[in-house]
Amino acid sequence: MWTRQKKKRNTGALIVPAIAAVFLSYFGFHAFHGEYGIYSKYRLEERVAGLEANLARVTAERTHLEQRVQLLHDGTLEKDMLDEHARRSLNLALPGEIIIMRPRSSN
Repeated sequence: MWTRQKKKRNTGALIVPAIAAVFLSYFGFHAFHGEYGIYSKYRLEERVAGLEANLARVTAERTHLEQRVQLLHDGTLEKDMLDEHARRSLNLALPGEIIIMRPRSSN
């Protein structure tokens, strides 16, 4: 009569640590490279710095334009000067007008 004897294998002892290593490496990778990971934080900080610089530039430009518009309000500029400034900016003239071009003063 034949008897079967089972040979002890140690592979069962390696299954739990292997699964734990795969599990930890997956979450470790996503902790660094994921959407909310460490490197995403650095990219977000760089983008915030760029957008803040852009905001400062646009704010300065807006302030400059607001100051220029303030000069064109009623009472601070005569209508003839406004008409002259608009024609000079748009490079337009009426058919019967005589235009004398002078160099701008540096004052």
